[in-house]
Amino acid sequence: MRVIESIADLEEGMAHLTAVCPTWARVLPDLDPLPLRRRSDGFAAILDAVVSQQLSTHASDAIAARLAAAGLTTPTAIAAASDDELRGCGLSGQKIRYLRGIAAAEPDWDSLRRLPDDVVAATLVALPGIGRWTADIYLKFALGRADAFAAGDLALQESARLLYDLPSRPSAAALTELAEPWRPWRAVAARALWAHYRVAKGRQGIR
Repeated sequence: MRVIESIADLEEGMAHLTAVCPTWARVLPDLDPLPLRRRSDGFAAILDAVVSQQLSTHASDAIAARLAAAGLTTPTAIAAASDDELRGCGLSGQKIRYLRGIAAAEPDWDSLRRLPDDVVAATLVALPGIGRWTADIYLKFALGRADAFAAGDLALQESARLLYDLPSRPSAAALTELAEPWRPWRAVAARALWAHYRVAKGRQGIR
């Protein structure tokens, strides 16, 4: 499995996109350099992804900062904190339940590094509050999987609509089909779509 670890990996992926798609060949030079967006894996990464669910980047940044300042970024700390402490950082009751459930499940984070993308995704989706979007974000940024893609991401869908001049925002299924030629570098394409979204909309589409 390919893992994105460096700018050189991103450049290899961009070369592939340029070769398979005239639209990417036209747009990518203006988006270069793409951000690496790698982060440490494990509970802290899944916490970050859960915090980001259905929130703007500004709101999720603020909550993440408050959790970090309070030292509430580990399974032990989440389990020991009161609901009031967690709500005081900005977490909803639903996300508190999710994070407590994930902490109690004690996944073997280290083993995920060696497993195929579909097995990692299935393992994560079995955890409380983890859907395919969150699993894809973890695969992409925490594990660096080069072909991970979050087709259900609204910013990616909107960016694809703008980039390809589509009549409407593509569904997750339609975006998955559109992205098929981008394999095995769909994670690079996702970074480029988020970068295009930022340019087109003037705001971040992902933390």
